[in-house]
Amino acid sequence: MAKKETKAPKYSKETYRYWYESMQLQRKFEEKCGQLYGMQKIKGFCHLYIGQEACSSGSKSALKEGDKYITAYRDHGIPLALGTSPNAIMAELYGKITGASKGKGGSMHIFDKRVGFVGGHGIVGAQIPLGAGLGFAEKYNKTGNLAVCYFGDGAVRQGSLHETFNIAMTWKIPVIFVVENNGYAMGTSVARTSNVTDLYTIGEAYDMPSEPVDAMDVEAVHEAVSRAAARARAGEGPTFLEFRTYRYRGHSMSDPQKYRSKEEVEAYKERDPIEQVKMTILENNILTQAELDEIDAKIKIQVQESVEFAENSPFPSKEEAYKDVYVQEDYPFIEE
Repeated sequence: MAKKETKAPKYSKETYRYWYESMQLQRKFEEKCGQLYGMQKIKGFCHLYIGQEACSSGSKSALKEGDKYITAYRDHGIPLALGTSPNAIMAELYGKITGASKGKGGSMHIFDKRVGFVGGHGIVGAQIPLGAGLGFAEKYNKTGNLAVCYFGDGAVRQGSLHETFNIAMTWKIPVIFVVENNGYAMGTSVARTSNVTDLYTIGEAYDMPSEPVDAMDVEAVHEAVSRAAARARAGEGPTFLEFRTYRYRGHSMSDPQKYRSKEEVEAYKERDPIEQVKMTILENNILTQAELDEIDAKIKIQVQESVEFAENSPFPSKEEAYKDVYVQEDYPFIEE
């Protein structure tokens, strides 16, 4: 195997530390989720983010407090990158009242308003117009903030994407559209669903700035999102980014993965995003191995504490099913 080139650091020590710690937390949390699913502690659907961690961490480091994030049902990694407590996410996976969505959403519907995470959404492509709506609200309220909307390569085939792209460009909505192209819509490869396999080119039909991004490289993600954010905040409207990433596990925990070879998976692991940033850190003396080991030990404790928290938390009461369904607002009658 050819020796990988040493990458010179372009960012601060704090940024590299954040990237490593954030991605490693996501990785270890998801690995634990996989174990717990096998033990039937976590039930229902469960979609792991293992391999895609640079997408979330690289986006977070490029954006600002107040920006909004929305994604599909592979939604554990993004809130972890934003700072949501692992306890709240694990409790949600267990269906406990202390969970991020009070145990009502489970794996696919995690929300955390405090960090700007407007949810994982279970209907394929449904979050795309919602993402534009979030961006429109920021524009309408003149906050200077933006929205970033993630979806999978399968969602690109939904008609709602094209309707949303059209109006987002027409109204110059501050939204970054991101397709996390991990190569497969469930078990169907991109090449089998469309003649257009360079997905970013779809945005060009709307004159939307669009580009492919090596999303196994957290620095490349950070830079692409930074460019898109600058355009959005300058009033120039949306950007479409194709994050070329890869999931090491199946579409969900019930996926036997017979549609791809072990060799293909191993080839992507050669460019693992965590190992890449770790190599940059060590070879440029940004952090020592001892400091990285200390981070790893801290993360191990965090993940274990999240499991204990979820195990010891109560389930929601029956009455909880009737709460948070509607928002009660009092409107004055309009006098003629």
